[in-house]
Order: sequence, then C-alpha cells, then structure tokens
Amino acid sequence: MYYRNANCAVVVYDITQTSSLEKARTWVRELQRQADPNIVIALCGNKADLAARRQVSQEEAKKYADEEGLMWAETSAKTSEGVTEVFTEIGWSALVLALLIIDSLPLTAKKLPAIASPAVRSGMRVGPGVRQSVDLNKQAIIQDQSENCNC
Repeated sequence: MYYRNANCAVVVYDITQTSSLEKARTWVRELQRQADPNIVIALCGNKADLAARRQVSQEEAKKYADEEGLMWAETSAKTSEGVTEVFTEIGWSALVLALLIIDSLPLTAKKLPAIASPAVRSGMRVGPGVRQSVDLNKQAIIQDQSENCNC
C-alpha cells in the first residue's frame, strides 16, 4: 500500500467474507499509525450487489467505522452503486479539512494560490448543496499581440 502524503484513502472489504473486514481493520490501523494524522479514511463494503451472500452486517461495519472516525458506505464495483457518492464525500471532506487547516495558519500564511476559485478566495461557503455558477457566455477579449511585439 502506498500512502505517503495521501490526503485520503479508501479501504475496501468484501461484505461476503468476514475475513476481509479483519484485513481492512489492519490497513486502517496502518494508515492511522503511519499516514498523515489528518488523512480522510473511507471504509467501503464492496459487493453490495451480493447482499444475499452477506457475512458482514452493516451494523458491525458501521459501528467499527464510527468507533474509528471513518467514513463508511457500501458499494458495488460491478453495478457502480454508491461509488460516485463515496468519492464525492471523500472529496468534500478533504476540501473542508484543507480549508480548516488553511484557516488555522497564521494570518501571513492565509494567502491562497491564484488558481483557487473566486468563491474560495472571497471566503464564500462551498460544499454540497451550494451552487456555484460560471457564465459561459462571457467571451475573453483577445488582443492582437503582433502589433505590440518588439521582438
């Protein structure tokens, strides 16, 4: 497993095999011990499409995730059920964490890079449910550089 400088991690177990949750617990401990203390970890039970063969209950996995401060979801790589939602939530969690870290830095270090979105630079609230808009009808003004060129 490679996790140097990782901001987030997805640890996946198979809901049809109890032993896979035990292995996932090992990976979570490794991340908690070795990775950045602010890493966002999502515990995902895969093969939700095979719920009839379930060996790991949702209650057991959710309880473990809550105890360890992990995000939790069930997904299906086969049907893609829940996959987009997991990555969206991880992304938002990582963004919120990054903004909190930036906010806790000394005032002189609060400057965001010029590539940050205008909403972030202006301090607007960003997150799920907050609609950001872009005017696609605005046209860039292109100047003829050949007239001004002194080369």
